[in-house]
Amino acid sequence: MDNYTTLEFDKILAQLAEQALSEAAKNRSLALVPSLSESEVRRRIEETTQARRIIEQVGLPPLASMTELGRVINLIAVDAMLMPEQIEQVSTFLASCRRMKAYLHKAESTGAEMAWIGASIDELPDLQYEIERCIRNGTVDDRASPRLADIRRQILITNDQIKSRLEALLRKNKAWFSEHFIAVRSGRYTLPVKREHKKDVTGTVIEMSNTGSTCFIEPASVARLQAELNQLQIEEDSEVRRILYALTALISDNLQAIKLNMEAMETLDFLFAKGKLSMAMKAAPVKINTNRQICIENARHPLLDQDIAVPLDFVCGYEYKGVVITGPNTGGKTVALKTVGLLSLMAQSGLHVPAEANSDFCLNNLIMCDIGDGQSITENLSTFSSHMKNIIAILKQADEESLVLLDELGSGTDPAEGMGLAVAILDELIARDCLFVVTTHYPEIKEYAAMKPGLVNACMTFDKESLKPLYRLEIGEAGESCALHIAERLGLPRQMLQRAYQVAYGNNSQPFGSTVPQDSPPPRQAGSSPKIIKEAESKPDKPLHRDSFNIGDSVWVYPRKEIGIVYALANEKGEIGVQIKGRKKLVNHKRIKLFVPASELYPENYDFSIVFDTVANRKARHLMGKRHVEGNIVIIKEDNHEK
Repeated sequence: MDNYTTLEFDKILAQLAEQALSEAAKNRSLALVPSLSESEVRRRIEETTQARRIIEQVGLPPLASMTELGRVINLIAVDAMLMPEQIEQVSTFLASCRRMKAYLHKAESTGAEMAWIGASIDELPDLQYEIERCIRNGTVDDRASPRLADIRRQILITNDQIKSRLEALLRKNKAWFSEHFIAVRSGRYTLPVKREHKKDVTGTVIEMSNTGSTCFIEPASVARLQAELNQLQIEEDSEVRRILYALTALISDNLQAIKLNMEAMETLDFLFAKGKLSMAMKAAPVKINTNRQICIENARHPLLDQDIAVPLDFVCGYEYKGVVITGPNTGGKTVALKTVGLLSLMAQSGLHVPAEANSDFCLNNLIMCDIGDGQSITENLSTFSSHMKNIIAILKQADEESLVLLDELGSGTDPAEGMGLAVAILDELIARDCLFVVTTHYPEIKEYAAMKPGLVNACMTFDKESLKPLYRLEIGEAGESCALHIAERLGLPRQMLQRAYQVAYGNNSQPFGSTVPQDSPPPRQAGSSPKIIKEAESKPDKPLHRDSFNIGDSVWVYPRKEIGIVYALANEKGEIGVQIKGRKKLVNHKRIKLFVPASELYPENYDFSIVFDTVANRKARHLMGKRHVEGNIVIIKEDNHEK
């Protein structure tokens, strides 16, 4: 669950819960987890699609919160008598069931299978009629029973008789009373008599005023009527309780049907919450595969402002399983990393994804990430220690079904050792055959990724004129440092820029111009000598003639600017054989630019079969060189050339 929090999946679930009305649907939303079953994920996504279609074509569903209904069910379970307002909750729920059934009947025209859930809803019309007949405005209505109606009629008559006699006393002896109205004290009708006239009114003193100047007296002339009224009120209460018990029993008799209705409504609430969230995010149903491939088109992080968020295109799992993202800080590398992870979780949980419907996601048994500095005061962990602790735990669990996301790989320690650790971690991830995406600021890793089979570079683009990140990911391109561009734009003195440029790219590099060259020299490869890099930097930018390349030359291949090694000279079509990431291709010589000549990379008379040939072929040639065995035939298999 920590990974869910890091990727902010918990916030997506909170948004989903906000779209639900019932407490059960909210809890179900918050407890949503990704599934490993392809059929289950497809079913969940289809449910979301159907719910959204129904909302768009029929309108918002008439759902009920059912918050109080659960408490009503619990009271029935302990044989308690329901009060009128609680019984009305049942009636309100049944009315919602009736409206939902009609709504889903109308939704059948959309072709959505979930519309047939309406067939399982029992409207219980007899129960609802009885409740509405007996309960009105939170009280038991006079129509609930003939006896109740008769008792209440007698109560009204008795009340009128009492008031009539008291009003006559008030009019006849106005001087005796401090006020000229009838007062009800302790549930009895009284007259406010002045203290000095207390003996003039025969009756019972019910209360005294705070000052003691007024006595509230029940005159003896209405005592008998008051006693009758009290008896009638007792009978009324008894009849009301009898009716409430009868209604409670009737609800209890239909409890199983009510519970089934609640389950149906809670399920519909949850499904429509997914549909409403899809609409709010402008999301779409995406494809699901079991081929360990991810292809995302025009994706947006759902927690960012959708009006300004730059769409993300991302591919992994086809020709390569690892993507190394480089580029300037604040360029959006971490957002890209989180977007891939978060959208994978959403798709695998059956939610729609804010991306094109053509996007394709695979199922992952684990989505593990190390994002953020992770410093811990309680555990006394530095940023580097925290990163390593997380990565070690990830490597213990990662397998061919996992997706691993690592931010700023190798950071927080000595650059040389950090770069070495980064390479070792990438090697281990490749060995574990998992899908992974990492971000890094080490230039050496770009070269490593360019040459390592199974890896591909990617970068976050940066506007060198405005000094603003473009937040756009480009697969197949390595990010270049923008430090000198930024420093120049901010006014760093020219001599300081020149010195920085010479330190970074060698003393023999071309002078630092009015602007930093748009195609800065490639960063030094791990293990390469300064001499090789300096001479590589001095090569012309334009591609060489097709006959100028030699076997073993390290070259740039455009437009993706991949690094490869020449293994075959130009043919009659001007195509040169280049091995890129372990794969041999024929590339037009106009798309190739020399990076480092073979003479600087390999000793004289170097055996290039070590680089270009398979182990089996080298063994076969070695065996044939040692002796001839009659009847032996050695078949040498070469990779198919790719255009």
